[in-house]
Amino acid sequence: MAVLQLTIVLHVRNTLVDSAGEGARYGALAGHEPADGAQWARDLVAQSLSPAYAQGVSAGRTTLDGLEVVEVEVEAPLPLVGLVGPAGTLTVRGHALVEEP
Repeated sequence: MAVLQLTIVLHVRNTLVDSAGEGARYGALAGHEPADGAQWARDLVAQSLSPAYAQGVSAGRTTLDGLEVVEVEVEAPLPLVGLVGPAGTLTVRGHALVEEP
């Protein structure tokens, strides 16, 4: 049961990481805003997992190592199989360099 729980948590985490990264890349494109990236990440999470996992998506511009980037953060509940595993949330972030027009 523990191996199944770990497998599901890793699958959800990897899907959230990919969705956050894709959302950041979309929001960083010239002509787009960070909110566009948050919506794109929200759509990807809802399609890939469940709309329940897409509730805690936010985005904004920030500076990372001296470069302006779009950061998309996804906070989602840990998936539990039965009553096995820890309760809590997963928080992942995706970053992309802002494109200038």
